[in-house]
Amino acid sequence: MMKIGLLSDTHSYLDDRILAHLKGCDEIWHAGDFGVAAVSERLAEVAPLRGVYGNIDGPDVRALHPKNLRFTVEGLDVLMTHIGGYPGKYAPEVREMIKENPPGLFICGHSHILKVMQDPKHGNLLHLNPGAAGKHGFHAMRTMLRFEVNEGKVQHLQAIELGKRA
Repeated sequence: MMKIGLLSDTHSYLDDRILAHLKGCDEIWHAGDFGVAAVSERLAEVAPLRGVYGNIDGPDVRALHPKNLRFTVEGLDVLMTHIGGYPGKYAPEVREMIKENPPGLFICGHSHILKVMQDPKHGNLLHLNPGAAGKHGFHAMRTMLRFEVNEGKVQHLQAIELGKRA
């Protein structure tokens, strides 16, 4: 079993509330728009970090993280990217990756909208978007997700509200 903290769209912002929710996680996953490399470095001090760069990330973040990341954790095949869409409305590049080889879990950010959806059209893939943990954007509430991966399944999924954006 592995405990995961999932966030996205920090846009250079990290506060004690985010860090408190990440304590005890075995890994932290970030679905892009770190903002600055210092956010990535700070998260990696808390727990091992897996992440992808987002559309606002500059060369410093892009040197640390790929555009797309595919990996297996506890028997679960995971695909992560920043701009991915959602079931029925995937971005074209993502649609092709999922069509060719559907993962068990697809993670993206970018929309600043927390979403948890099943995609029965692609082997009952689970789609997660943690929303935005940072203060930049149109979202009203900052959010993230926390969950466990055990024997190829996501369990004990928690949506966490981090406070108002403003």
